[in-house]
Amino acid sequence: MFLPNHGPLTGVQILDISTMIAAPFGATLLADLGAEVTKVELPGKGDTLRTVGPWKGDEPLRWPGLARNKKSITLDIRQDEGKEIFKQLISKVDILIENFRPGTLEKWGLGYEELKQVNPKLVMVRISGFGQTGPYREKAGFGTPGTAFSGHTAIQGYPDRPPVSPSYSLLDYITGIYVAFAAVSALYQLEKNGDEEGQEVEMGLYESIFRMLEFLVAEYDQNGKVRERSPGLAGHSSPAGTYETKDGKYVVLVCSTDSTFNRLAEAMERTDMLEDSRYYTNSERLKNDLEVQEIVSNWIKKYTQKDLQEKLDAFGVPVSPILTIEDIFNDAQYKARENIVEVDHPRLGKVKVPGVVPKFSRTPGAIRHRAPELGEHNEEILGGKLGLTADDLASLKEKGVI
Repeated sequence: MFLPNHGPLTGVQILDISTMIAAPFGATLLADLGAEVTKVELPGKGDTLRTVGPWKGDEPLRWPGLARNKKSITLDIRQDEGKEIFKQLISKVDILIENFRPGTLEKWGLGYEELKQVNPKLVMVRISGFGQTGPYREKAGFGTPGTAFSGHTAIQGYPDRPPVSPSYSLLDYITGIYVAFAAVSALYQLEKNGDEEGQEVEMGLYESIFRMLEFLVAEYDQNGKVRERSPGLAGHSSPAGTYETKDGKYVVLVCSTDSTFNRLAEAMERTDMLEDSRYYTNSERLKNDLEVQEIVSNWIKKYTQKDLQEKLDAFGVPVSPILTIEDIFNDAQYKARENIVEVDHPRLGKVKVPGVVPKFSRTPGAIRHRAPELGEHNEEILGGKLGLTADDLASLKEKGVI
């Protein structure tokens, strides 16, 4: 059962036919904020994310957090009867989210031109490896290769070693945020302008991170510079990076503004650096970054991680210990913000997952329902909403349509 819904997207109806991470994560973000999301999965198989680790025994541990707040139906939209049922569902929703390879839905007769005949106000959010246009549109695309294509991987790591890919599906999750942003933007446009016609919104996976690399674009355009890989915020701020403390732990410190460095200099009792032409502005510190880093590193090594944190907090200098997931589970800030919460699980009992963000003061989002079992809501949605009888459902199941 779903708990009462008070989220800001209460009443918004979404059909999610996507798989894996990027597009489904976007649908989950919308569901967390109150949208009713019906996930359409292939009969007998379901979303391929159900087969992705990490695991506990036979249970995929990513599924409870990424599929929460959704209802699941099974439907083979490649079959004629499945297509007709799908169109009935389309007539009742505001948003369709999909991530098939471009041209696939069109091949099945379910492209946007066909679907808008059923629902003219439909918003269709489409995610693919390289977008719906361009010479690479039909290429397969996943997050880690997409990250390499975006330009992000080329600048990660050390110059004397191979480039480093993110150790998790960073690109997919960032793209999921764009999915949610795109969906609500298109809905707002409909409502704000009283339009009667929806639209397609689409992007390639690589574009979500590429949009964040404006400094690379401008730097190459204006200076002809190809930035090499480097750890930390090299070339942006000085000092910035990862530093070891007296007790062998690590912190991350960044002085992105001169005022921040001024406070750090006071904490280090090195206010002489504020009058030194080599150090008194960020641009000058970047020219002398090696010397700055040595000064800061040596100072930090005089303190334990705990003592350093307390001292720099007192001076308003942004520094953070590098937390492991075990540290996070025990951290007071995470607890106060309810960043980790428990959800029900049909076999594991309870599973901890990330909490809902952002937080709304009057219409808060919530986890109203655990991640669904495959086809758990066939009767509720196909029967209750579309009027299919028990005999209809049995027949469809026998044919492999649901």
